[in-house]
Amino acid sequence: MEAPGAAEAAEAVETIQREMTVFARRARASAGRLHPELSLVSYTLLGHLEESGGCRATDLAAHYALDKSTVSRQVAALERAALIERRQDPEDHRVQVLHLTGTGRDILAQVTERRRTAFRERLAQWPPGDLARFAEYLVRYNAWPGPASEND
Repeated sequence: MEAPGAAEAAEAVETIQREMTVFARRARASAGRLHPELSLVSYTLLGHLEESGGCRATDLAAHYALDKSTVSRQVAALERAALIERRQDPEDHRVQVLHLTGTGRDILAQVTERRRTAFRERLAQWPPGDLARFAEYLVRYNAWPGPASEND
């Protein structure tokens, strides 16, 4: 016999999974419209470089659980577009640290503002309490320290 509410919980989880997939697809599709040079992956990497103040490509790969060759291709494209640059680590001259260029910082700021505007417009009619709960739920969901897998 199923526990009370188990069927409803299972249905809710299916709905969440389906809707998060739609959200991810929409995010990927909208990234190109926000700036022609910036894919969602590029935007994410630039954002991480801004937040971290710069890091090694291997650190990016580890942080996002990506293959080093995948990150290497993304980094090369961002370098060709003059959005990031490599600098020698002042503490270990053998290490190259990736940093945003001025152009990279400007484009990231433009895209970030456009994304904020799109979110504000989409959520404008939501009551403040719903917004607060939604934000809390997203933070809670993303804080789960479980194992990273291909199915996340």
